Amino acid sequence: MSKPLPHDPYFAAVCDALTAAGLEPTDHSWTDDSETRGIYCYLSAVITLDPSGTVGEWREDIPAGTPWPHGLILSWEWHTGAEEGWEQGPFWEFAELKDDGSNEYPTTLPVHGYASPAAVVEATRKVISREIGAGHFYNGGVATWDGGIIGDTWERAAELDAACEEWGADEASDT
Repeated sequence: MSKPLPHDPYFAAVCDALTAAGLEPTDHSWTDDSETRGIYCYLSAVITLDPSGTVGEWREDIPAGTPWPHGLILSWEWHTGAEEGWEQGPFWEFAELKDDGSNEYPTTLPVHGYASPAAVVEATRKVISREIGAGHFYNGGVATWDGGIIGDTWERAAELDAACEEWGADEASDT
């Protein structure tokens, strides 16, 4: 059994809120701790959604014009700030999945880094309806959205931040 990660309770709460809103995450959702342990230490999570109900269908069986035909991913990362080019702390992004399993260029989701689960649900609904449009590589993945930050922070944000900071300090001491 793997060791619990500091952001696991947060993602359980976000997934529960998405499920309650009728946006149940697929089995391809997960949390992780740094892909390159000891060099670039960060926490991550990916939530995969199937808003069109067509993920896993053959390309030719998906009607033309179906929105999100291969799914949508929501991703969250928390960085220690030690790696060049990354600010310390959390941020959310989203991207449309392609039929080959890769994804479009990630776009910043306009929510707080420790957004409340309700805020993530609201922002996700706006992404699915295309009120929040995807950015692209050339604009730094900035969403086409002028409505500002959506929602508030999670009521346990301070606890989550402290747990992430402790994890980051432990990882730094292991290098």
